[in-house]
Amino acid sequence: MQNLLNRFLGYARSDTRSDESSGTTPSTVSQMLFARKLADELRKTGLQEVTLDSNGYLMATLPANIPDPGPVMGLIAHMDTSPDAPSANIKPFVHDNYDGNDIVLNHDRDIRLSPKEFPELAAYSGQTIITSDGLTLLGADDKAGIAEIVTAMELLLADPSLKHGTIRIAFTPDEEIGRGADQFNVAAFGADYAYTVDGGAIGELEYENFNAAAATVTVSGRSVHPGTAKDTMINSIMVAREFDAFLPAAERPEKTSGYQGFYHLYEIRGGVEETVMKYIIRDHDRTKFNQRKKWVEEAGAKVERDHRGAAVSVRLKDQYFNMKEIIEANWYIIEEAVAAYRTAGIEPVIKPVRGGTDGARLSFMGLPCPNIFTGGHNYHGRFEFISLQSMEKAVEVIVYLCLSAYKRKK
Repeated sequence: MQNLLNRFLGYARSDTRSDESSGTTPSTVSQMLFARKLADELRKTGLQEVTLDSNGYLMATLPANIPDPGPVMGLIAHMDTSPDAPSANIKPFVHDNYDGNDIVLNHDRDIRLSPKEFPELAAYSGQTIITSDGLTLLGADDKAGIAEIVTAMELLLADPSLKHGTIRIAFTPDEEIGRGADQFNVAAFGADYAYTVDGGAIGELEYENFNAAAATVTVSGRSVHPGTAKDTMINSIMVAREFDAFLPAAERPEKTSGYQGFYHLYEIRGGVEETVMKYIIRDHDRTKFNQRKKWVEEAGAKVERDHRGAAVSVRLKDQYFNMKEIIEANWYIIEEAVAAYRTAGIEPVIKPVRGGTDGARLSFMGLPCPNIFTGGHNYHGRFEFISLQSMEKAVEVIVYLCLSAYKRKK
């Protein structure tokens, strides 16, 4: 546990946020710097075939220690952290033997992580909790996944009696901005199937995710001096408000859960002359997903008709699709995961991902890839936390997954 903790704390201190406005891969220099350090660590750990390409994709191999090893399993995590929360000068703090009360993250500003606001915290009484200082995110998404994979590889290398086939690992850039699979070379990776270690609370096992699209809505109006604006001004801000009101208010992220889809307005900027709104559209069901996209287009057409002289442009782009259909055709991957969880003393909590994962796109690129837990909570925010004991269990699960192909073959 100490190696795991030290490794994670070291990773967490690195600012590796991605940048959606960048046109490079990786989108930030800091990700490449982190990848180079990580590559050196993998070599020192004893992994082989360590490669880091110009796009920041780091891959390595744990060679089989059995003859005729059979299928190659992969393990994947991402190096970047979310650009949606502060991530400069991350200061991780370790809170031993959590007593069930508020955790003071920052004494000077009286920032607290409280079980009253985050009831899930109460389940970790007596455990070791890791947080930031309340001024930044922690970065367990997905530095925890990286630390857990590397620690599992270290354990397997240290004990030749643990028999396993060939294991490939990959650490990717820019997952948080939806580009994590853009330059992923599935053929070079050479795995038959894989798991992303990028989930949340202990026990989560996910093989369903949203179908996802992005929508950019541009409203063009007409600016006129307000003193003489009667019947001539077209205020694009007001038209944009009507567009947003046309979308169901009950189908926003803050109003939905489980398999319920949503429309999420996450950015708006503009003035009288022009307003630009950015949405993400999500639904697990492909038919409903397509209906949602159609509804956005119809909303644009309706608002434009209602405001003569205004122009409403709707630009849609599919981002990823529900990997369920791919995983169900390769169900042994889930069976092996369930067995690994139970061997580690964990009852799997199979639930849909209310978001995306590199595994979704990779599954459609020929690499079936469900998602397993890291142990973290409250990702992408200042109140992020993770239990060291949950991280240890994730390492156990990874080790058992590495042994599963051998056991199945035997």
